[in-house]
Amino acid sequence: MTRTLAALLGTAIAASTLTAAQAQELNLYSSRHYDTDERLYSDFTELTGITINRIEGNADELIARMEAEGENSPADVFLTVDTVRLARAASLGLLQSVESAVLEARIPAYLQDDDNQWFAFSQRARILFYDKTDVENPPLTYQDLASPEYAGQICIRSSTNVYTQNITAALIAHLGADAVADWAEAVVGNFARAPQGGDTDQLRGIASGECDIAMSNTYYYARAFRRGDDQMTPEQLENIGWVFPNQNDIGAHMNISGGGVATHAPNRDNAIAFLEYLASDQAQEYFSAGNDEYPAVPGVALSPSVAHLGIFRPDTIDLSDIAENVDAAVEVLNGAGWE
Repeated sequence: MTRTLAALLGTAIAASTLTAAQAQELNLYSSRHYDTDERLYSDFTELTGITINRIEGNADELIARMEAEGENSPADVFLTVDTVRLARAASLGLLQSVESAVLEARIPAYLQDDDNQWFAFSQRARILFYDKTDVENPPLTYQDLASPEYAGQICIRSSTNVYTQNITAALIAHLGADAVADWAEAVVGNFARAPQGGDTDQLRGIASGECDIAMSNTYYYARAFRRGDDQMTPEQLENIGWVFPNQNDIGAHMNISGGGVATHAPNRDNAIAFLEYLASDQAQEYFSAGNDEYPAVPGVALSPSVAHLGIFRPDTIDLSDIAENVDAAVEVLNGAGWE
């Protein structure tokens, strides 16, 4: 049998079906740093008998490592948490196209690279959060963040953060660079503080009263809802409301976690099997249950912490269109003085 998973992952590959001549390992270069992913790796090994050798680190460092290793790179799969790094790896020739009926059937076309060099496997909606006590009319769109009504109220991440770059690139794809340049300049004028910290820090800024409105990926709030946060009381968390933006037009922006097969993968078939496993119902459900993310595969059940946020319309822009506008996004953010 082939080294890819059974059609649509309906049946598992039993370890006993693998011949001694076939390599029983997979070299994974991953910038996903979640302890909950251990379950994904152990289940894959149990299903296939393939041992995963992990090299973990910052995505940029892993890309640089793969470049330096060249044709001798042991990397089979590159896994990371944003479109920017996946697109960069592809542009540097570090990923190869993959033809997989499983991935084509399971992963929506807009969540794939145009050349099938990478695929999304989980999603996080980048939405707006607000203080329910202080904000009577919360912003309903990303564009609303530029309104003078919200002067001095917004906490947000820096321009060097990939999530900031991704949402800006998506808006450029939808609205054009000139319009987004004006938007970014106005948003900067509405900052409650200089950009700082991660997404959880933006939510904590609302809880502490430092700001009234923040942008964050959904899984940070869902995680705090599920297990609490040592810097936010249950009452403070309860006082944070949220809006899925642009529900009447483009939909809520989605950040993704995804991966692709390395160009010089020594265990190419194992690598494809791993990507197909990540698209299985088992793995997709675990992305939600283990890390409070949205599955990439339609129809997969959500964990209670994610379902708590409600139903919404996502932006289904092709991820390749976002990747193509990242450089323009960086230019816009720098021009606006977005630190």
